[in-house]
Parts: sequence; structure tokens; C-alpha cells
Amino acid sequence: MMRSVLRKIFFVAGAAVVAGALVRPFIVEPDFVEELPAPVPETPPKPVVIEKPLHNVALPDFATILDVKQKKAAFFNFIRPAVESNNAKILANRLALEDMLATVSLGEPLMPGQEQQLATLVGKYRVSAKISQMQQLHQLLVKVDEIPTPLVLVQAANESAWGTSRFARIGLNFFGIWCYKPGCGMVPRSRNSGAKHEVEAFQSVDTAVYRYLHNINTNNAYSVFRSIRQQLREQEQPLVPEVLAMGLLPYSERGSDYVLEISDMLRHNSQYLKSSTAP
Repeated sequence: MMRSVLRKIFFVAGAAVVAGALVRPFIVEPDFVEELPAPVPETPPKPVVIEKPLHNVALPDFATILDVKQKKAAFFNFIRPAVESNNAKILANRLALEDMLATVSLGEPLMPGQEQQLATLVGKYRVSAKISQMQQLHQLLVKVDEIPTPLVLVQAANESAWGTSRFARIGLNFFGIWCYKPGCGMVPRSRNSGAKHEVEAFQSVDTAVYRYLHNINTNNAYSVFRSIRQQLREQEQPLVPEVLAMGLLPYSERGSDYVLEISDMLRHNSQYLKSSTAP
């Protein structure tokens, strides 16, 4: 009898367990519901701003030239014509000034065309119009002179990261030249709060090179550069780029380190600076 009762108890209990196993998965018990964390809204990616060039020049894509020698040759060949053209114009004006100085030194008057050209250069190169013609001519001959092409090319490469910088691509500014009129160029992304300068934008490579040469030849910051050049002229010595580079200390906040870097670039790139032909 007892065994019969026990069998019934075990049978009922087992049936209950099986029934529970079949039924339980379909029963939702509030006490055991897992609360999922609230979804975190995704931060939309920042839109990629593509700046359009501020010029119509077909600028080579120097960044895509992977061969170092080809990139250097391509960059120098692209900039060189504008440098040589602007230097030639400067030397033509210098020759005219030397003729004027010879005339004035003899006590003879200048021709009307010479007087007009002198007045134009006096204004252009920031020489006082109140001093004598002799003084004007001497001061102009310090300023109206070429800058060796290799030095210009190396500075352009340094300042523009071989033509790949934003300022070179968008504004043809290969020399890091600043301007201060709103809208005159490109606002540097790292510009300090309160600063108002922009990096000037140019419409042609010729204009960019002209502005660089004129800046070196007129800005008070580069008086040492011009003094070194004048001494070389007086001693009838060639305008050695490495020597003139010593006058570029104010060009960068890096000072002497910048000058040493320019000198190193002149030395390491000498094979590309001699001519415009590709290696």
C-alpha cells in the first residue's frame, strides 16, 4: 500500500515538473524582466568640407606623385618660370637705375621718361620722395635687386610642403604670405583667438612670386638680407643663396633652425635647382 502511494506521489510530481518545463518558457514573470539600457543616439559624422580653389590655375596634384625625384623636379619646374620672369623684370629696373645714377653723378639731368620711372620706383619700393635723386637712387639700388632662383624655389617648397599645403592648393600661396583685409585670403584653422590675419590668396603663380619678391625687397624685417646682398654686389661677388639665407631669420618663428633647414634643402636639392629639366 505504502509503495503504491509513493509511486502515485512521484508520478504526480514528475508530471508537474515536465508540465512546468513545457509551460514556463511561455510565461512572462514581471519580477525577472531584464531592463535594457536606453539606446545612445549616434553622433552624426562631421561633414567633409571640400574647399574650392580660389583661382583658375591648373595646379598639378603634387601629392599623387609618389616618386620623390619626380615630385621635386615637377614642383621646381612649375614654379621656376614665374621666378625667372619676375627676377628679369627686377634686373631690368636695376639696370635703368644704374644708368640714372651714372647720369646724376655727372651732374646731368634725367630724361623725362627716367624721371617718371624713378618716381614710380620710389613709390613702389617705399623710398622717401623728399630726399635728393642721388639718395633715392642709392636706396633703390639696395632694394631693387634679384633674389637667386634656387633660394626662392627652396623656400616655396619648404613653405608649401612641396605644393601640397592647403594654402598652396586653394590660394596659390607657396610662401605663407599674410594679409590683413577681411576676405583677402584663407583663414588659418589654427589661428589664435583675436587674430585677424589671413593667408593671402592669389590668382596666378606669377602674382604669388611677385608678392614674395617684393616683400623681401621692401619689408623692414629683411633689411639684413638686403644689406648682405648689397655687400656682395659691392665686392663683385655672386649672390650665393646659402649666404643670403642668413638674412631670412625673421621669416619664421623658428629663426636659426629655419635658416639651417633652408640651407640643407639648398644643398640636398642642388641637382634639381640647376635647370628646369627633369632628372
